[in-house]
Amino acid sequence: MRTEDLRIAVVGAGIGGLTVAAALRRAGLRCVVFEQAPRLAEVGAGLQIAPNAARQLHRLGLARHLGRVAVRPEAIEMVRWDDGRRIMRMPLGAECERVFGAPYYTVHRAQLHQGLVDLLEPDTLQLGQRCRAVTERADGVELMFAGGGTVTADVVVGADGIHSVVRDQLVRDEPRYSGQTIYRGLLPAERVPELTTPPGVRLWLGQEQHCVAYPVSAGRLVSFAATTPAGTWRTESWVAPGRVADLAAAYRGWHPQVQALIGAADAVTRWGLHDRATIDRWSSARITLVGDAAHPMLPFLAQGANQAIEDAVALVACLRSAGPSVAQALRRYQELRVPRTAEVHRRSRANNRTLHLSDGDEQRRRDQDLALDAELSAQEWLYGYDVELAAARR
Repeated sequence: MRTEDLRIAVVGAGIGGLTVAAALRRAGLRCVVFEQAPRLAEVGAGLQIAPNAARQLHRLGLARHLGRVAVRPEAIEMVRWDDGRRIMRMPLGAECERVFGAPYYTVHRAQLHQGLVDLLEPDTLQLGQRCRAVTERADGVELMFAGGGTVTADVVVGADGIHSVVRDQLVRDEPRYSGQTIYRGLLPAERVPELTTPPGVRLWLGQEQHCVAYPVSAGRLVSFAATTPAGTWRTESWVAPGRVADLAAAYRGWHPQVQALIGAADAVTRWGLHDRATIDRWSSARITLVGDAAHPMLPFLAQGANQAIEDAVALVACLRSAGPSVAQALRRYQELRVPRTAEVHRRSRANNRTLHLSDGDEQRRRDQDLALDAELSAQEWLYGYDVELAAARR
């Protein structure tokens, strides 16, 4: 079968799934994306899109859209939890674009999501289709949906997130609890003007928790995320409601900017943070995974969406160049992506400890090390990586 004739089904219309669909269209291939939600709603908070993903989004045609809706922060700054004393400052802005050839963005997830939707043909996305089972056979893969419908495809891409039905065909789900929860919120920027001028990503680091804030939506909103020790909270859902009062109590005594940020929020969500052990097998002969379905990771390197975008671009490059052998293409994709995402996963997990040290000698050594790594050149391994070129060389 010619690559152009492949019936490709993508399960899940998050950032990873939509990037797969957009990259397939760019490559001249078609797919159908099945999404369980009955409609696309403006949900989620902020995302940090680093140059390793931004350059891929630009190639897909989103540079103008991101220029309208995203923010280009001038720096990432880490400060102490109590007095706001600077620990490190890494420049972004024009210098980041000069060094890596692509910008660093902060963006509302829903606005990035809509930009990806707008790249697709109208009949690509099918809503209200909850996949409940996947059966792989020698000649195809059958998807079964709630309500009784079925679809057969030549290739199935599982982009259905941390609770992936597609992933269950390849490996048993074994979530590992981090001991942390994360609260997320959005608020009008005029409520905290000191955090938007100049635009930047600011992190306050303290014992067992940290808070990060940055502007999104062309500077009209501020997105924040604040971790706390979990207690009895275990719910693994990024839309579960939390209580602002609980968050405020957890950050009592922190820097006035943190308390003002939390106090200005009308509502927050709360997510029990889990990841999974890295796996070496993402693919079978006709099924593969992208994003959280392949490598659920903690958010402590701000790379979850970025790695999903890299996955999508790599997968399509492998499908496009492998000729008639789907299994060969999926194996090549897996070999390309497993080492890369495993290293990001490792560093994200390590940051659960690094970012949450108590005041003392270890914390002071950590702060000295962070200051030494504040040059953009230290991020070459991450921001300088071009997944499309890596796929072409493999």
